[in-house]
Formats: sequence, structure tokens, C-alpha cells
Amino acid sequence: SSREKSIHLPMIFPCRYCRNIYCGKILKIWNVFLLEDCQVISLRALKDYYHRPRSPTITEEAKSWVMHVACTKPKDLGLAAEMWTQSALAKYARTVGPEGGHGCLAKANKSTIRRILKSHSLKPHKIRYYLEKKDPEFKEKMNEVLIVYKEVNELLDSKTQDETLKVVTVSVDEKPGIQAIKNIAPDLAPNCKYRYIARDYEYKRLGTLSLLGALDLHTGHVFAQVHERHRSREFISLLTELDEYYPKDMTIRIILDNHSTHISKETMEYLQSKPNRFKYVHTPKHGSWLNLVEGFFPR
Repeated sequence: SSREKSIHLPMIFPCRYCRNIYCGKILKIWNVFLLEDCQVISLRALKDYYHRPRSPTITEEAKSWVMHVACTKPKDLGLAAEMWTQSALAKYARTVGPEGGHGCLAKANKSTIRRILKSHSLKPHKIRYYLEKKDPEFKEKMNEVLIVYKEVNELLDSKTQDETLKVVTVSVDEKPGIQAIKNIAPDLAPNCKYRYIARDYEYKRLGTLSLLGALDLHTGHVFAQVHERHRSREFISLLTELDEYYPKDMTIRIILDNHSTHISKETMEYLQSKPNRFKYVHTPKHGSWLNLVEGFFPR
């Protein structure tokens, strides 16, 4: 029968051999089908009923106290740690719990804490990141960026000739603080002894550099500039390259974030000197991941 039922083991194993190995426990059985002489067709599940050897010693009040401690950062309790581990939480429960009137926690170990946390689906030893909403107009700005992407996609699907294109969309962003390092020893080419390129582990630091990138969403062409600093003049240098690359009768629509160099006084003066040449589409604050050029930098 597919219905769950409780029976004794000898009732489903009639032969002498199975009776000899019967351990006397009551079992929970689902969908058991047998033939004579213990030829099993299907035995989908077979396990013990849940049982306790004795009543639990950890009170509900003590469990609530453990959950409260788990939801509090260790540093707020005077400990030199940012996050809990199950061992550290067990040690704290053994030390402080009895003082707070929870004597049943005097012998609490890691397994005890793990069971308490698991029963409430808490994992204070793990981190999961979230995105804080800092822009009250986040949804409106996100929709504006997505509409631009949809327009570009429809334009590409329609296979419009480049001669009729009057607005080009470019995704722009910067990646500052890239370490410039130099190998001290030369690389060794693969040979019969070593299958891989051999590189010495020591290197020399040459400071940091900033990468300014622009991605043409119509053709996939990438504009890249490397500078020692990241200021308005470096960003204007990238805008100048875009201005020289595209025909003068085109409008360059730029998707970019809210970095100070994009809206500085020096940058605004340059944009005013090029009327109707550039058009900004800002991503929301804390939403630079909407900028497609972000996928270029890891490569």
C-alpha cells in the first residue's frame, strides 16, 4: 500500500533468515512490495521512528537565550570576534548561561548549539550579502537604463544600417586601484621536464593604476585608457576619444554611474563646449551593476 503504516519487521520478512536478523524495533515503511523467499521488488524507505532516550534537558527559555546571543555580534558582548562560530557560541553558553539562570547550558557543546540553531534555521557563522537601497528613485532610474538596453536590442534585431544610426549608446565606467606589478625573474617556457610556464613567486610593486573603459553596445568595440590617477581630466580624455571616433552628427548616449568626476565642474564645462554631443543616462546610486561595461573589467 502507498499509505504510510507502522508494522513489525517479522510481518514483512516471513523467512527464517530475516527473522534471525530482526532487531525488535518498530519501523516506518513506505511502499513495500515483497515476493516469497525475501525477493524484494521495491523498498523505497525504511527507517526508525523518532524517539528520545530521555526527556530534553535544555529548557525553552535557555534555547531562547541562545538564539538571542546568536543574533548578537560577539564584539557587542565584549569578545574579540566579528562573527560567531558554533564552538565559540557553545563556550559562551557554558560560561555565561548558568550565570544568567540557565544552568542546563553548563555542559552545552558544539552539537547542542548546532541543534538549537538548526531548529530555528539560524546560521550566525555565515554571511549572505544584500544590496542596501540608497536611492529613492532607484526603480525609475533602473527602468530608464533598461529601456535604453531594450532600444539598442531592438535596433540590432532590425538590422538597421549604420548610416541611419543617429544615436550611439556607450557604457562607461572606471576601475581604479589596479596593482601594477613586475616580475623579478623571467618566465620559463614549457619543456620536457615542466609542462607549464614557470614563474617566480616574487614580484615588484610599481604602484596602482586606473583603467577607464567604454563599451559600444552596438558593435562591441571597447575603448580603454590606463592612467596613473583618476581625475576629471582623465575622464575628459576618454570623452575626447569618443568624440573623435564617432561622426560629428551623432549623439553619444553614455550610461554611467554617479562618480564625482562625471559631474565635476571641469567635466560640465567640457560637455557645454560640445552642445548636443553627449547625453548622460545615470545608473541608480548603489546600482552600478546595471552598467554592462562592468562585465568587461573582469576579463
